[in-house]
Amino acid sequence: MLDRLQIVKQRFDEISDLIIQPEVIADQKRYVQLNKEYKDLKALSEKRDELVNLMGNIDEANEIIADGSDAEMVEMARMQLDEAKEKLPALEEEIKFMLIPKDPEDAKNVMVEVRAGTGGDEASIFAGDLYRMYTKYCENKGWRTSVVDLSEGTSGGFKEIIFEVTGEDVYGTLKFEAGVHRVQRVPQTETQGRIHTSAATVMVLPEAEEFDVQIDMNDVRIDFFCSSGPGGQSVNTTKSAVRLTHIPTGLVAQCQDEKSQHKNKDKALTVLRSRLYEMELAKKQEEDAKKRSSQVSSGDRSAKIRTYNYPQGRVTDHRIGLTLYDLDGVMNGGVQKLIDELQLVNNTEKLKEASEVF
Repeated sequence: MLDRLQIVKQRFDEISDLIIQPEVIADQKRYVQLNKEYKDLKALSEKRDELVNLMGNIDEANEIIADGSDAEMVEMARMQLDEAKEKLPALEEEIKFMLIPKDPEDAKNVMVEVRAGTGGDEASIFAGDLYRMYTKYCENKGWRTSVVDLSEGTSGGFKEIIFEVTGEDVYGTLKFEAGVHRVQRVPQTETQGRIHTSAATVMVLPEAEEFDVQIDMNDVRIDFFCSSGPGGQSVNTTKSAVRLTHIPTGLVAQCQDEKSQHKNKDKALTVLRSRLYEMELAKKQEEDAKKRSSQVSSGDRSAKIRTYNYPQGRVTDHRIGLTLYDLDGVMNGGVQKLIDELQLVNNTEKLKEASEVF
């Protein structure tokens, strides 16, 4: 482990020198990449220093105890040794997790797409509930959310809503939310009190930078149209909404959230770029069964990752068999408990795969 940490320390020192060089600062793409690597390695480098100090304390204490010439010093050394040995296993375990190679996408911002699946109007209402759950969660995390496009349901909620989330390590956190979410409850329109099952699909796409995906605008058809829904007098009279169609792939992205045609075009282009990037990413990750199984693209009830049962007040994540009896808390943005457990299982699996390195 110390050999690997020494390599980390050398790379950290190298990057520390590089990011202050004028030619690196002038190269925006390289500067951003090096800054991200610097941030990742800084935490690991600090843990490496902590480990070296702790192991130094153990060696020093052992030397004093072996000498045995000063009883008082020996007693203090024994206390120091016991304290250091108690801290060492937890620190080593923490460093092992930090040494697991990170998904390079984890630090990216995301586009979240929530679509009503099976269940009619109730599915649209549930899609709206999920959108509110995520926006509250993001608010608690200090992340910013911005609606890109939406299609309202006939009885409330959304047939579809796309929103952007920006912040720190957004994709690394929200990627576990991708899949089919199922709700079991008595709809407001149900007169006989029967429990209905509905579903909504959540897709989490890492937001692609311009240097991640190059789009030839000659391959993109641009259509302008009038926005629909609430938003003031100019909404239905000004062609500010933008729809982009990527001709080679058939992918479509649109935005009507902003009053400015230019801003809508920029947002739609971000969505299109993210979808193209996710398409390429999926090809590269095809062999990763765990990740692929969580990126469910169908709104069918049978392909579920999580169930929200209102009569029993419970939420069950079927991937890890976890049930929480805190439905109100979860729906009010308290998703962190579920994500923490999913991350723990994911990291434990990665640690098993990398165990031979240590």
